[in-house]
Amino acid sequence: MKVYLIAGEPSGDRLGAALMAGLRQLDPSVSFAGIGGPMMGAQGLASLFPMQELSVMGLAEVLPKLRGLFKRRDEAVADIVAQEPDLLITIDSPDFCLRVARKVRVQVPDLATTHYVAPTVWAWRPERAEKMARSIDHVLALFPFEPPLMEAAGMTCDFVGHPVVSEPVADEAEVAAFRRTYGLGTAPVILALPGSRAGEVSRLADRFGDALRETCAAYPSARIVVPTVASVAGKVQERVASWPGMPIVLDPRDMGAEEYAAAKRAAFTCAHLALAASGTVSLELAASATPMVVAYDMNWMSRRIIASKMLIDTVTLVNIVSNTRAVPEFLGKACTAPNIARALGELMEDDTARAAQLEACAVTMQRLGRGGADPGLRAAQSVLDLFGD
Repeated sequence: MKVYLIAGEPSGDRLGAALMAGLRQLDPSVSFAGIGGPMMGAQGLASLFPMQELSVMGLAEVLPKLRGLFKRRDEAVADIVAQEPDLLITIDSPDFCLRVARKVRVQVPDLATTHYVAPTVWAWRPERAEKMARSIDHVLALFPFEPPLMEAAGMTCDFVGHPVVSEPVADEAEVAAFRRTYGLGTAPVILALPGSRAGEVSRLADRFGDALRETCAAYPSARIVVPTVASVAGKVQERVASWPGMPIVLDPRDMGAEEYAAAKRAAFTCAHLALAASGTVSLELAASATPMVVAYDMNWMSRRIIASKMLIDTVTLVNIVSNTRAVPEFLGKACTAPNIARALGELMEDDTARAAQLEACAVTMQRLGRGGADPGLRAAQSVLDLFGD
């Protein structure tokens, strides 16, 4: 079986790598082609072009890069047609991936297609499901409430669990070693996670820094740890240089993959709380039982368009999955340093708020499949059950 995969974000790269490992475990003869990042590369994928070229978020941010994205879309379509795979699996990044799938369906109508990560039709633009069904046969869903929505649009869909539930959590020895390595002693650690895209870092880093300056003034012993990804590590280093708390940037360019994963895991576990951009990282924090404040902003045009189409009152995944509003979030105009600093201070002091978050985190992990089969293996089994020989 030959599978063509496309991922366009670090989170998609992680999903793709786990799926590839699961497919190989169930069918050792499987082969891969496509587009992905370093984690998929470690599973044997030679990417058609660098995945980070696709990591663009926000309507206004995409516009200046449209010509290059269209070129890459057409290159991907041509490569899929030439490779003649048995199955096309597109992973998240719907603005790119689903456009590729639509064009491929025109040229190769019988090619089986799967999309990994259901579109968030429960949050905004519900019409996307029906549109997606024209070129996608099967969906692998991360959240248990999504299959009925996809099936109603005409696709098959399996809930396979979220990969965060199978990722290891640091133990006490790893946390102690991390503190020794970075000279943290017994200081309270605040994680700062200003995003994995250049645009996010540019918009959020200064606001995060200003908020943390207020927090560190109130808690002068606090230390700031900033895990990042290779594609924005340089920009992060520049932007946090003026931050308080002697920030420690965990830069994957300076470490091997396993060393970085261990350091990030320990940082998440030892942190007293976190300030994070909206996204999948809230689930990573929930997995390590780290209370958080979420903040996010976009270009003004993207903000206005998306706000007009939102169907829910929170974007934080922990809030959505747990059906609570335990995690404070500050979006758009509310994403200001004073608002963020106030929420961080409350979370430092308010044991009731911390307990509510930890309960919401535990519920989230249970609902996403913690304790069950590995999500990558479940995704692979779902695919093979439908499309395997």
